Amino acid sequence: MLDASRPAAEATDPATDTAAPTGNRPRPLSQEPDSGTPASSPAQAPESAQAAEPAQAAPSPPPGRVRRVLLGLAVLLLAVLLVVPNELGRLAPAAFLRIPVDGLVAVALAVLLPTRFRRVAIPVAGVLLGLLTILKIISLGFSAVLDRPFHPVLDWPFLVAGADYLRQSSGSAAMWAAIAGALLLALGMLLLVVAAYRHATRLALRHRTGTTRTVAALAAAWTACALAGVQLVPGVPVAARDSYDQVIQVRAGTQDERVFGALLSIDAYRDTPTGDLLTALRGKDVIVAFVESYGKVALTDPELSAQVGPALDAGNARLRAAGYTARSAWLTSPTTGGGSWLAQSTLLSGLWIDNQQRYQTMMSSDRFTLPAAFGRAGWRTVAVMPATTTPWPEGAVYGYDQLYTAPDLGYQGPRYSFATMPDQYTLHTFQQRERAPGHLPLMAVIPLISSHSPWEPVPKMLPWDTVGDGSVYDTAAGSDDPAEIVEKRDRDRVRHAYRNAITYSVNTLVSYVETYGGDDLVLVFLGDHQPSPSVSGQHASRDSPITVVARDPAVLDRIAAWNWQDGLNPGPDAPVWRMDAFRDRFLSAYAR
Repeated sequence: MLDASRPAAEATDPATDTAAPTGNRPRPLSQEPDSGTPASSPAQAPESAQAAEPAQAAPSPPPGRVRRVLLGLAVLLLAVLLVVPNELGRLAPAAFLRIPVDGLVAVALAVLLPTRFRRVAIPVAGVLLGLLTILKIISLGFSAVLDRPFHPVLDWPFLVAGADYLRQSSGSAAMWAAIAGALLLALGMLLLVVAAYRHATRLALRHRTGTTRTVAALAAAWTACALAGVQLVPGVPVAARDSYDQVIQVRAGTQDERVFGALLSIDAYRDTPTGDLLTALRGKDVIVAFVESYGKVALTDPELSAQVGPALDAGNARLRAAGYTARSAWLTSPTTGGGSWLAQSTLLSGLWIDNQQRYQTMMSSDRFTLPAAFGRAGWRTVAVMPATTTPWPEGAVYGYDQLYTAPDLGYQGPRYSFATMPDQYTLHTFQQRERAPGHLPLMAVIPLISSHSPWEPVPKMLPWDTVGDGSVYDTAAGSDDPAEIVEKRDRDRVRHAYRNAITYSVNTLVSYVETYGGDDLVLVFLGDHQPSPSVSGQHASRDSPITVVARDPAVLDRIAAWNWQDGLNPGPDAPVWRMDAFRDRFLSAYAR
């Protein structure tokens, strides 16, 4: 970099901002030795040593052309990182035609600041650009699984959940290897961006006048595009302002906490007298079953619905033959691809819980949940959590009388990748422990996990009286080792595995009703969210099917005004509610 404080006579290298070396000139070669010179004379050194002497004395800096190429690559890398969108669904050639205000500010700092400030500003700005790049990479990963960008304040718990997913699916070694790889990648990316920015600033200082004019022109273009809202790709503004967007997200997270706190304090059913709660369901066993990743795509995508649709139709025919009726519709989930706990808490609390901050706030409150309403009205309330392998204090917040986590269920069979046990075993054990003859009216919440990604291997349906402690189960013949299942994934295989898993879970529920139902069973089963974009595609609907099954016609008569469709398979014209609307509508339908 140029420094006006140096004497004009002093030679400088504008690319390195240091004095050009003066002591690296090659030494003159010694004369050829005479043939009569003694061998011990220095002049008679071996020929190889003489040939090596010029190479040892060659100048150390790379040729100017190589240096210019390196600088050009550094600038190109930095430009790509600054303009790349933070969602996979936005990646398109036109999405890279953007003007990044972060880059303009960073270059302006290098060109306009005095030398003493520049020496501090350049490393700091490089680190900030590196951190911004790391957040972009995380966001791209989030969009691949959760179909949305990463929120820098609210979404860190999802990284922990992702690590736990790897542990349960592929083992602890794979989890720690992935964590180590992610940390090394982050560190390497940070160092690479810092180095790239440093080289780019050197290039800018060598052409200070041209750089200043270019930055000014781009700044004017950025302002015009920002005011006009220009987008070559939907959702990707040409006037890029990624760092500012991160700040806006942080502020929005803070404001959302206040908004949600106000919503939490409003509850039309908190003070409902016991005698008015759920009177139309007295004497019934009510089971709310969440089917993991059971999303709308399973019923509307032709490739998937070709298998899932007939399974639902056949299941509905079997239920009708046994005297049951079903009504179905759609619920819009607050999440997609993962975060099942957000969907479950939304349905049970009647609050829209779409981030971890809201979830934690609700968990620290005395919200009147659906299980709490049943408990106040005299039901025994139970949660069966086969995916929960550690203590779960949240159960007390929901108001459960009994909580079964995976260790409590006593499963002795093999794991099915992420799924700790088959859905059939979960329902069988629940039936044996809670629905024995003479039991009290029961309300149970049961998340079923055989349809959790990676969706293979899929358990086989067994006769219910042979399930026992689960030791009868065996993994599907010829299936990959769990660690390989996550690694060897192509889209066709993923979608095929997904539809098999959903079909298994639906068939298990139908078979359970056929085998253990009865006049007093009311089953509500629904999908918690859509599967990841590898199955549903980017920016898919967040709707999931919901179904109510009962043998007593009075139960479904109570919800006739909902206009839900007959059967297990809701059509495209079936009603669509937000998932947080279910609690209040359910309590209203079955009140006095």
